[in-house]
Amino acid sequence: MATNYSVKLGKLIDEFQLEVLRGAKGYQNRAIATEDVNRPGLQLTGFFDYFDPERLQVVGLVETTYLSGLSAGERRERFETLFQYDLPAFIIARGIEPFPECMELAEKYDRTILRCSATTTDFISAVVTSLHNHLAPRITRHGVLVEVYGEGVLLLGDSGVGKSETAIELVKRGHRLIADDAVEIRRINTHDLTGTAPELIRHYMELRGIGVVDVRRLFGMSAVKDECAIDMAINLEPWQEDAVYDRLGVDENFMDILDVKVPVTTVPVKPGRNLAVIIEVAAMNNRNKKMGYNSALEFTKQIDDHFEAAANR
Repeated sequence: MATNYSVKLGKLIDEFQLEVLRGAKGYQNRAIATEDVNRPGLQLTGFFDYFDPERLQVVGLVETTYLSGLSAGERRERFETLFQYDLPAFIIARGIEPFPECMELAEKYDRTILRCSATTTDFISAVVTSLHNHLAPRITRHGVLVEVYGEGVLLLGDSGVGKSETAIELVKRGHRLIADDAVEIRRINTHDLTGTAPELIRHYMELRGIGVVDVRRLFGMSAVKDECAIDMAINLEPWQEDAVYDRLGVDENFMDILDVKVPVTTVPVKPGRNLAVIIEVAAMNNRNKKMGYNSALEFTKQIDDHFEAAANR
């Protein structure tokens, strides 16, 4: 499936430690924009209907066993037909030696030939997962992302409301910072989001009155994390005396991010409120809900049972 994003072939080569048997001109910068991978078994027999040449082509023991049963002339013909297409890369699994005809036609048509030691199934599974991650839909949101008790909490709110100050307090309490100011959000499947920081500002945080600090160097490696799932969002807003805030938490609210519904709650900010502790409780409460226990519903049920028992006396 094609996406609006791409990943360079060179990055995949480094990620999977692929051996370059032959590199086409500029192969490291070749953009891969589809997360699907193809095993060209049918194509090696001459069937090219619905063939997508933009996919990585991976062959293993089955394909090479079939080709070994052909004559050198037949193999040359099959590879010539296949390599006429502008393939991003032809990858040989299991460390199998390439056929001379394969290298000959790759040289003729300037195609990239790679090799890995993994089994074909294991490699395809891993590379599809990697491509799905690299090519996932994404947006950048203004906010702070922290991991609190294993829950990814996205802090939102206007500039100056105290998101970074709250995050640094959470870090001091043993939690981890993922991103400050700008959060890159990716949808890795139909119902899960992950967040990370742009490479340029990763592990840095801006604190008004102090400036930019390096959280990793100040608090150690355990205080930061490159990415995490986004399990909930908390909107910080200045306390408004005339506003009505949820006192029970029975009604659940959600916000839509990349077509994924994320639980969201609003926390009013005013002097004297310990936001770090409130967010810790919110994260633990969100985990309880995911595990099937909703304290607000349990409380209202107890109240209803109390009044029902009193009415029946």
